Amino acid sequence: MKDIKKNFYSPDQVGSGAAEREVGPACDIHLKEPLVRITKREGSTLAYKALVIAVCLILALLTGALLFLAIGKSPLLAYKTILTGAFGTATTFKQTIVIWIPLLVTGLAVGLAFRMKFWNIGGEGQILMGGIAATSMVIYTGLSGTPLLILMAVAAIAGGGIFAAIPGFFKAKWGTNETLFTLMLNYIAINFLTFLQHQKAWKPQGSNFPIVKDISDRAALPSVFGIHIGWVFALLLAVLVYLYMHKTKQGYEISVVGDSINTARYAGMNTAKIQVRTIALSGALCGFVGYMQVAGADGTLTQSTSGGVGFTAITVAWLAKLNPFAMIIVAMFIAVLQRGSLAIQSTMRIPASAADLLTGLILFFMLATDFFIEYKLVFRGHSKTEEEA
Repeated sequence: MKDIKKNFYSPDQVGSGAAEREVGPACDIHLKEPLVRITKREGSTLAYKALVIAVCLILALLTGALLFLAIGKSPLLAYKTILTGAFGTATTFKQTIVIWIPLLVTGLAVGLAFRMKFWNIGGEGQILMGGIAATSMVIYTGLSGTPLLILMAVAAIAGGGIFAAIPGFFKAKWGTNETLFTLMLNYIAINFLTFLQHQKAWKPQGSNFPIVKDISDRAALPSVFGIHIGWVFALLLAVLVYLYMHKTKQGYEISVVGDSINTARYAGMNTAKIQVRTIALSGALCGFVGYMQVAGADGTLTQSTSGGVGFTAITVAWLAKLNPFAMIIVAMFIAVLQRGSLAIQSTMRIPASAADLLTGLILFFMLATDFFIEYKLVFRGHSKTEEEA
C-alpha cells in the first residue's frame, strides 16, 4: 500500500519538482520530443506553392514510369499516348471535353456544400436522381424538342435538389451525420433506377432486358463546335458560382456558417435555412449534370450515367481549394488522365487495372501538394525560433 501511495502527490507538490524527481526512466520516454511533428505552415508564397506542385507532379510521373517499366512498357511512349489519346485528334478532344463537363459541374456542386463544411458525398445519387427526373419527362409527356429539353432541365434540377435537401434537413434539425446520410442515399438512387429498368414504360418496346429506352430521338441537347452545349453551361456555371459565393449575401452566409455555425447563430442568421438551401443548391447542380448526361452525352439512362463522377468531383473541388475557376483546370487535368488511360489500354495493351493505378498514383501525389503547402514537418532538435522561421 505504501508503494502505491508514494506515487501520488499533494497539490503543493505538483510543479515543485517532487513529482519529477520520482518519475522513473520508463516515463522519460513519453516526455521526449517526438522525432517528427506536423505544424501549420504560415504564409506560403506563390513561388513555394508552384515549386511544391512541380515537384509532386515530377514525382508522380517518375512513379508512373516505374509502373510502366515493371509491366514492360515504355514510359515515354505511354505518356505520349496519354496526351495524344486526349488531344491527338478532334474526336479525342471532343471525348475529353465530354468527360470534363460533368466533372466540372459536379465539382462546383460539392464545392458549395464543402465551403459550408457540409460533406456532400452523395453526388452520385443526386446525378442519378436528376437523370431519372429528366428521363421521366420524356416517358410520361408527349413533348419533344426545346419545350421538352427545358422541362427536363427543370425536373432534373428539382429532382437532384430535393434528394439532397433530405440529408440537409436532417442535419439542420437533428444534427445527423451528413457524410453517411448522403453516402447511403447513393444506393437508394441506384436501386431505384434498377427498379425503373424493369418497368414496362421505361424499357424499349419489345425488349425483355432491364434497360431504359433511348431518348435521343426526342430529347438531345444541341451541339456547339461538335460538342453538346453542356460545355457552355459548365463554363457559365463556374462564373455564376464564383459570383454567388463572393458577391452575394447568401454566399457570405455560407462562408460564415462554414467558419463557425455558432458565430452565424450569434449574428442572427437562420443557420438551418442556410444549410438546407445550400445543400439543395448543391444537389440541384448535380441533378443538372444528370440531365446533361442523359440528354447530351449518353442519350439514355443507366447506372453508369454518374460513372463515379460524384466521387471524383470531390478530388476536383479539393485540389482546386473550392475555387470555381481553378476547378476548370483541375477537372480538365483529371479528364485528360481518364481519357488518356483509355488510350493506353487500347493502343499499348496495358491492363485496365494498371491504367487506373497510374491515374490513382498521379492524383495521390497531387493531393499531397495540399499537405505540403498547408503544413510542414519539424524534426527533433529544431528550436521554436527555427520552427517559426
